[in-house]
Amino acid sequence: MTGVQEFPLPPRSEKFEELLKLRLDEARGARGTRETVTVDWNGQALHVDVIDLPLEHLLYNPATHRIRAQCSHDREREKTLRSAPWRNESQDYLGELLQAMPTNPTKRDPEFDKLKEDLRQYGQNEPGLVTHHGILVNGNTRAAALRQLGVTSMRVGVLPASFTWDDITAVELSLQLRNDSRREYSFINRLLAIDERIRLGIPREAIAKEFRCAVKTVDQNVWILQLIRDQIERSESEGASLRLVDFEGMQERLKELHRDYTNLHKADPDGAEVLKEYRVAALLLGFAKTDVRWIDEGFYDDYLGKELPERLAPEATAPAAATTVIPGLGVSMPAESDKVKTARSIAETVLRTTAQVHARQIDEDVRREAMDTLGETKDAFDEAIDHAGRTGRLRKKKRLAQERLKDATTSLELCVSEVVKAKGARAFDVEDFDEALAEFRTVVRQLAQQVSRGNDSPGAGTKWLMKAAAVEEEE
Repeated sequence: MTGVQEFPLPPRSEKFEELLKLRLDEARGARGTRETVTVDWNGQALHVDVIDLPLEHLLYNPATHRIRAQCSHDREREKTLRSAPWRNESQDYLGELLQAMPTNPTKRDPEFDKLKEDLRQYGQNEPGLVTHHGILVNGNTRAAALRQLGVTSMRVGVLPASFTWDDITAVELSLQLRNDSRREYSFINRLLAIDERIRLGIPREAIAKEFRCAVKTVDQNVWILQLIRDQIERSESEGASLRLVDFEGMQERLKELHRDYTNLHKADPDGAEVLKEYRVAALLLGFAKTDVRWIDEGFYDDYLGKELPERLAPEATAPAAATTVIPGLGVSMPAESDKVKTARSIAETVLRTTAQVHARQIDEDVRREAMDTLGETKDAFDEAIDHAGRTGRLRKKKRLAQERLKDATTSLELCVSEVVKAKGARAFDVEDFDEALAEFRTVVRQLAQQVSRGNDSPGAGTKWLMKAAAVEEEE
């Protein structure tokens, strides 16, 4: 299975081919230093000639990773783009997306305006890159900015005529993933690029090197993309579904979810699934990373179940069997627990209603009902997260003093070891150590005073502390 979508080659007139050949011949036959651009292709340096071509003849690349996820913003225009990428309406759609914010394609990206202003002031410093059919492999965003500035031509390096879509993708990635890249791929587009390389059969170690990250980061990205795709599939309802672009801007929250899910799954697989469902729901409801952290595997029983309106509460089901049999295989697997079923039900409500609210073409009554449901669910999550946060912060405060004392105990154990070592080496300074002990005595006395206040039934440890402080007072 190939990881690259292969679009049909654009229909090109003989006039364009003649112009391309003429410009290349002129560049190669010119006296003086020829301008070339070097690209990394299959681990080798490939030097290609740079020529000047009319912008009207250059085409935006429908397979560019720059806006791969954002293409799903408008489903109808995306269908046209996939079936007829070289039509004017498809090229216009790509041009709009290249100017838009990755997280919200309805808004213009300030970074695009910065690039446009830079080109206006200083011109084109680096050449773009095109195929023999005029498809922009690198420089799509620059082409969009130059067109807005009214520039009629663009300097581009021309790739060999034999290049396939796989070659085009490899070159684009090698250029865009350089450390000096002006504008990085958005989060989802980076996930898609990694997934594409995996589907091409490239080893994870090679992908990690290509994307300048660790192998475990590649694995994390694979997990996150599969999670996103699962949520999109589950969200389908009333002809609407979530889009890849809906998950832009969630990078840190999804990475944190992967880490917490992985750690919990080792000891409690069901708990990890419950955690994942509620946190995904909270992400789509727009809660911040600091809020989502308070959601754990006991979130529903402890907090959400008390806040969720009755009409939105999952229906009670009969006790599940301990195991379930996979049809056709006769293999028994542990059945899904009631807690997981409840979590999935609530998460799917959020997934479907979110998709319906964002859908462009949907019945207004359905949208209105979805908005009401989503609003009530968000209010319930808000209250539940607030309670969970207050409880968690209180729990931390209650444990803070004990944790400090444990740290002090560990330090004292290390101190004993250092005293032994110093005496063995005859390097123990009695006077300095005595001064440190005097400071320690003062702190112990203050601790005893605070702990003894209002403590009518002191334990063994508190009694010892109070007795030690009392001995100090007598002396």
